[in-house]
Amino acid sequence: MTTLPGAAAPPGPTTAETVPAPAPPGPTVSTVPTPAPARALAPDLARGVMLLAIGFAHAPLFVTSVDRGPAVANAIADLFHVLFVGNHARPMFAFLFGYALVQLLDRRLARGESWVSARKLLRRRGWWLMAIGFAHTVALVPIDILAVYGFGAVLLTGLLRRGDRALLWTAGLTLIPATAVIGAVLWFPLSQGVSTYTKGSVAAGARGFGELLVERTLVWPFSVLSVIVTVVPGIALGMWAARRRILDEPEHHRSLLIRFAVISSAVSVAGGLPAGLLQIGVWTAAPDAAVWAAAMAQPLTGYAGGIGMAALVALIAIRASRSRGRLTTMVEALGQRSMTFYLFQSVVFVLVFYPYGLGLQDDLGLAAATGVAALTWLGSLVLADVMRRVRHRGPAEILLRRLAYR
Repeated sequence: MTTLPGAAAPPGPTTAETVPAPAPPGPTVSTVPTPAPARALAPDLARGVMLLAIGFAHAPLFVTSVDRGPAVANAIADLFHVLFVGNHARPMFAFLFGYALVQLLDRRLARGESWVSARKLLRRRGWWLMAIGFAHTVALVPIDILAVYGFGAVLLTGLLRRGDRALLWTAGLTLIPATAVIGAVLWFPLSQGVSTYTKGSVAAGARGFGELLVERTLVWPFSVLSVIVTVVPGIALGMWAARRRILDEPEHHRSLLIRFAVISSAVSVAGGLPAGLLQIGVWTAAPDAAVWAAAMAQPLTGYAGGIGMAALVALIAIRASRSRGRLTTMVEALGQRSMTFYLFQSVVFVLVFYPYGLGLQDDLGLAAATGVAALTWLGSLVLADVMRRVRHRGPAEILLRRLAYR
């Protein structure tokens, strides 16, 4: 994804490129190539918005205590995270990653490559994504998602040649274990009355860089293997949607997008509300069975909410494409360089929170960390727009392309 891992593509359109038709016999054959269609707006907008969701999800994990600061502001931020961020960014990312795999495959096949050649390229990109993800984890932060999606590309590229039924069955069958894995992670702190961010904290504490380096290296393989099942449903659904060009041609799927965005958002909020009330301490002394049900409902409905966010952005893209304003252009530029600015987020968070940076991990709470994520995203918008103006692809996208295309 240029996009995050699945779509770090060469300059040009994200939709399949037009292949010139065979020339008719006779001396009047035109030598002018068929122009490629314009790059679709919705996928890039969705990736740009996705980076904001990822920033919101990750930044609070860098503080040692989410309770610092105004209690009301932290409670509001906590409820917002449970209803709209937690377990929403991951499926949105997975959906867009699967979508991008189909886009890349279509481009390669349209250029006359064989399925075997295209499959090798996709898997090679996946292996390189894992390598970049490993370096990201070890050198910066232990909450990498690049390696997981790279591994997903290696495992699931074969699905691109299967029918729609195989994609939907894959998504449906893996949704159960995916929900169970995430739900168990959520249930443990909820059952103890502890913030999920406290349990999932990646704050450095008093540890030095060398100690963190060894720890992350040892944990990395187990982390990738344990998380991979959680992204498979979204990837498979993204492949299914890409075959129908739902984000490439949102105006042709307007009714479907409206229905899905409304229904999925309502389901997501309803499913996440019990866990949110437990998290902020409004619902106390809940029975064990109720805590377990809330912990499972939040990630299950979060899948719908995350993909619903992509549908909502696609609807916005219909209107935005008619008269592209400055903000639309900036978010689009950010989405085209999403891998670069995903890594940029980690650099900023390390510099702001860790002891060998500004060391604010002991000073900021949940609301303030959320604010840091928002400011980082706004800064990313400005930098991405500068790159667009100077026609710079993005260093991470350039690196992945050179590695994968040899």
